[in-house]
Amino acid sequence: MTKPESARWASLLALLALALIWGYNWVQMKIAVQYAPPMQFAALRITLGALSLLLALAWLRKPLLPKEMMATFWAGVLQIAGVYGFATWALVSGSAGRTSVLVYMMPLWTLLLAWVFLHERVRGLQWAAIVLSVTGLLLILDLQHLHGTLASKVLALLAGVCWAGGAVIAKQVRQTVKLDLLSFTTWQMIAGAVPLILAASLAAVLEPSTPIIWSGPFIFALVYNVIPGTAIATLLWLYVLNRMSAGTAGLGILLNPIVGVLAAWIQLGEQPKLIEAAGMALIAIALALNAIQSMKPLPASTS
Repeated sequence: MTKPESARWASLLALLALALIWGYNWVQMKIAVQYAPPMQFAALRITLGALSLLLALAWLRKPLLPKEMMATFWAGVLQIAGVYGFATWALVSGSAGRTSVLVYMMPLWTLLLAWVFLHERVRGLQWAAIVLSVTGLLLILDLQHLHGTLASKVLALLAGVCWAGGAVIAKQVRQTVKLDLLSFTTWQMIAGAVPLILAASLAAVLEPSTPIIWSGPFIFALVYNVIPGTAIATLLWLYVLNRMSAGTAGLGILLNPIVGVLAAWIQLGEQPKLIEAAGMALIAIALALNAIQSMKPLPASTS
């Protein structure tokens, strides 16, 4: 096997490992919120994750001080505090599979936000992706039979929108400043930990009767979220981004919610209803179309 072929296979294996780790993490997050208030778990996970990434920075001998402090702070508030706070909260009453699919609508929200704030054009297959994703979302929401699940769905959607907002900020900064991805991610996590700690403290004051239950399943879920779910997954993602196009990597990320749905079905017995399954399938197709379009070269600008 030649060196380029070996590197290509290594990248594909890293992407597959990432999908398995991040996809299964939704099951562990769902288990964790059965033993801990959502904001306390999110704050604990992100704080420990930030410490692990700081150790990785030191181990790899990368510069510890961040660049573009304000952009890093707001990206962290959105991509870390917003995503993990809302997503963990959504899992209290929502299924792990459905929540993962709704959160992973992020590329489509990014597409729309970039259109509004960065004036990027929506191209070709992306229009079809938008139509399919909206149709799939309506099927998942199932507005005629909510049964008290609307709150969890809205929270999952907010997590995806926050993720997209942070991605737009990060994209705007990276167009003008050369950033080390690991350092940028680490300081985002540190910035995101602050509002989560404040929210967890406020929740503990308002609901002092709900402490963390340090059971075996909770400790396993926490360790899984911090080590493979955050530290190892972040390093794998940076490895993939450095060796694949963003479009190809985005296409591979489609496996994450699929793994989440299947794992939640197998381990938690969360079998999606037919209408939900149809909505999930449409969103998966929409995300695939968006990733395929992103791999196509941009049209040459005319002067």
